[in-house]
Amino acid sequence: MQQIIDDIEQLQMKVAFQEDTIESLNKALIAQQKQLEDLQFSFKQMANKVRSIEPSNMAEEHEESPPPHY
Repeated sequence: MQQIIDDIEQLQMKVAFQEDTIESLNKALIAQQKQLEDLQFSFKQMANKVRSIEPSNMAEEHEESPPPHY
């Protein structure tokens, strides 16, 4: 009977440890998701700033005249 009680206590400790591990992993995942969202937002902001700084001085393909050998 004592063996069964010891086994149950050991299983309870394992479950408690697993619950703690899952909670820690969940918190880490939430933090990484927030960081990813912040980085995506920053990237979009920078991309918009770069686009608005100065339009490209390169002509579009349809605006280019053909090379002289045509």
